[in-house]
Amino acid sequence: MKRAALVLLAAALLALASAVAVVTVRIRRFARFDEARAADVIVVLGAAEYHGRPSPVLRARLDHALALYRARIAPRLLTTGGAGGDPLFTEGEVGRDYLIRRGVASEAIIVEEEARTTADSVAAVSEIMRRMNLRTCVVVTDGYHAYRCKRMLEARGVAAYSSPRPPGPMDEARYWRLCARQALGYLLWRVGVVI
Repeated sequence: MKRAALVLLAAALLALASAVAVVTVRIRRFARFDEARAADVIVVLGAAEYHGRPSPVLRARLDHALALYRARIAPRLLTTGGAGGDPLFTEGEVGRDYLIRRGVASEAIIVEEEARTTADSVAAVSEIMRRMNLRTCVVVTDGYHAYRCKRMLEARGVAAYSSPRPPGPMDEARYWRLCARQALGYLLWRVGVVI
């Protein structure tokens, strides 16, 4: 009986590892594609902010979203992200302020400032879009994050197109690890575990 349980456990772990590997490769390939097209809104997923200033990652996402906005991909931008441990600022408001300083009218920016995770952001974005009768969005995030975000938004009925920010310098092995982490998160979400 013990041996059968161990064999079953080993088979389950092997299946999980295989699934993570397949989805990791899929995520890595998808990260190279920019699907930007005309949409109702450009969604900028949050990343760290430092005392009211965007981190380099958040700044790169905002700069990419700004370029899309200036190219008239969408008439609105939606910045996301909660406090993340900072009692004075949220990622969403830091994103808004950054965009306003670069000439975007405040009326063109929607701010979501409660989300702490990707799942929270997706839930909030889809609800905001539903309430505002917005049906399509271009999602700006990092390439390794784009696949999971797009699929989660689609599951909520949003037509989402990914437009990853230009990648910064990064060790290839580290990038594969980030893709594997997103693959695990995606697979867990698919079976109902939200992280």
